[in-house]
Amino acid sequence: MGFVFSKQMGESLKAQQEFMLMNSRLQLERQLLMQNQMRERQAAMQIAWTRELLKYFGTFFGLAAVGLTAGAIKKKNPGVLLPIVPLSFIFAYQYDMGYGTMLQRIKGEAENILETQSTLLELPKGPLTYEDLEKMRRAQSKFYIEK
Repeated sequence: MGFVFSKQMGESLKAQQEFMLMNSRLQLERQLLMQNQMRERQAAMQIAWTRELLKYFGTFFGLAAVGLTAGAIKKKNPGVLLPIVPLSFIFAYQYDMGYGTMLQRIKGEAENILETQSTLLELPKGPLTYEDLEKMRRAQSKFYIEK
């Protein structure tokens, strides 16, 4: 009788462990999907923000170019056009970021760093551990009582 009961308990425990493993795997998959969705949404927001900024800066750049060109013609001094040079670099950067291939180039360089220069990514003093966190928490806590 005890053997049958213990056999049923063992089978029940095994089934419960399998269920817990499947459940934790499902939860991890959901977390990974959610994190990826959040990353994609943040990236989309960043690109949209850059495109919106480009509209305002493009308008400013166009007006500045027209105004500086008119001023250079009126004063007969081509030096008045000099501010267009740095403004054009900024405009080109913003355009490349919003509509160009800058993001693909950045992604490619990031992949290269991950593959060939991973030592640059190491944290000072190594990765943070639970023991390190507990030590800091105890040092800062006013309620910690040593046993």
